[in-house]
Amino acid sequence: MTGSGGGKPQNIFKLNRGVDPPEAFNWRLWFAVFSFGIMGAARGVDEGLISGTLAKRQFAHQLGLDSLDDPHLAKVKGDISSMVQIGSVGGAALAFILCDRIGRLWATRQLCLLWIFGIIIFLTNNGRLGQVYAGRFIAGLGIGQTTVVAPVYLSEIAPKSIRGLCTCAFSGSVYLGIMLAYFASWGSELHINEGSSNQWPPMQVVPTSMHIMFAGIIFILSFFNKESPRYLIKRGKIDQARTNLARIRGLDSDSDYVRKELAGIENQLAEEQEATLGQGWLGYLKEIFLMPNNFYRIYIGLGSQLLSQWSGAQSITIYAPDFFALLGTKGQNEKLFATAILGVVKFVAAISCALFLIDIIGRKRSLAIGIALQAGSMLYIAVFLTAVPQLDEEGVFTPSQKHASTGAIVMIYLSGFGWAMGWNSIQYLLNSEIYLLRIRAISSSIVMCFHFANQYGNSKAVPSMLLTRPEGGLGPAGTFWFFTVVTALGGVWAWFFIPETAGRSLEGMDRLFSLRWWQIGRRGKDDAKQQDEIIAAADLEKEAQVHLERVV
Repeated sequence: MTGSGGGKPQNIFKLNRGVDPPEAFNWRLWFAVFSFGIMGAARGVDEGLISGTLAKRQFAHQLGLDSLDDPHLAKVKGDISSMVQIGSVGGAALAFILCDRIGRLWATRQLCLLWIFGIIIFLTNNGRLGQVYAGRFIAGLGIGQTTVVAPVYLSEIAPKSIRGLCTCAFSGSVYLGIMLAYFASWGSELHINEGSSNQWPPMQVVPTSMHIMFAGIIFILSFFNKESPRYLIKRGKIDQARTNLARIRGLDSDSDYVRKELAGIENQLAEEQEATLGQGWLGYLKEIFLMPNNFYRIYIGLGSQLLSQWSGAQSITIYAPDFFALLGTKGQNEKLFATAILGVVKFVAAISCALFLIDIIGRKRSLAIGIALQAGSMLYIAVFLTAVPQLDEEGVFTPSQKHASTGAIVMIYLSGFGWAMGWNSIQYLLNSEIYLLRIRAISSSIVMCFHFANQYGNSKAVPSMLLTRPEGGLGPAGTFWFFTVVTALGGVWAWFFIPETAGRSLEGMDRLFSLRWWQIGRRGKDDAKQQDEIIAAADLEKEAQVHLERVV
């Protein structure tokens, strides 16, 4: 990656470092980023495994799904895949209470235990559909908490110049989980004999054990990390917060940088407490929904979740084998292999975005590029499915249709690349960094509850949407036209309403939201910069006055 003037390549970790000292980029920071970032694999592993699981004939046979007609099968598949999303709604709500009551670390430990318990129930279902539902719901209670706990912790410990990179470790790990899960499903299909009488149990245990492995690793790593200094300050534990912040920054506790950062957090919390409208739960809700600048943040969070979840990319992740079959990929192994490659593409896109885009060209530009790629891909697939009749397993393409089919499959990969570098990264990053400290956990929980509610609706609806019009669906072509329109609308909305947050401290984020609501998205960054300059000039004048008084 080079600078704007070209020439000598620059280290991405030194680019736009701002006032953050080099000591802040130490192994303890990266260890914490790794420990909490891989929580994103919770969602990724589940989304990747369930797509392969639902596509396995033995799974359908053991649960009696192979005897259902298409509408009823679509309903049951939607129920199974979406049960984690239902549990995750409760998990995201539970995360607010636990994050602020027992802290970020203990919240992490209990969610890992819930996650493992739910997976064990799922693994021991022995053909009982109700137990499949129960296990996935309980696992969802743990998985849903990861989307609040990890991004909040990462945003609170990260230096402001690389907060996007650190938080995107979570969204990148979503695709690490998806990629590994896709390959696990493909590998089990290749290497476990179809004719064996106990085929489904090993096919179930081997890939699904990834859940338990990731949960166990995260649980163990939590004991080697320190609690968030911002959480400790909120709980009044100033000395412990100073110690933890100094350790994470790699500096002495009495260094100017640590003292200034600690003072900024304390001052921001004091200002927030003075502005609180009441006490307890009612006070929180009033502060969120009755203060215009806070309500606008919730509006951004909810809007980004609604438009991103219905843009279609999440549906492709969950039902990838079905979508590849629609576009002409035949055979179970071929569909699972194509799905595995999709996981690789999304993982590479997420890592590229985290390293080279999100903190360098900014959130909005990265999002705009991602949405453009995704919208163009969805449009191509919609046109293809409109022009080419859907084929069954025995159908044959003409040469020209075969070329168009190959192009459509490439567009699936391109849409995944766009989603990973656009909406998927931004939806978690914004939700972790734009809220005030006092209401950060509850605001993030509200938005993630909405996230999983939409994901549940999406997972439940897509199998029915893909049914033909006589069966009550939109058909494959209609479904992709729907995704195209929603993606395009999301791009327009994001450009006008989401402000650029790159390079700002969490405590300085409030200055982005001081304008009227229709001005924040386009002018918030420039206005906040002007406020920064005024405040910096006032601080210099104050320091000069103090120095002069000391001299006199």
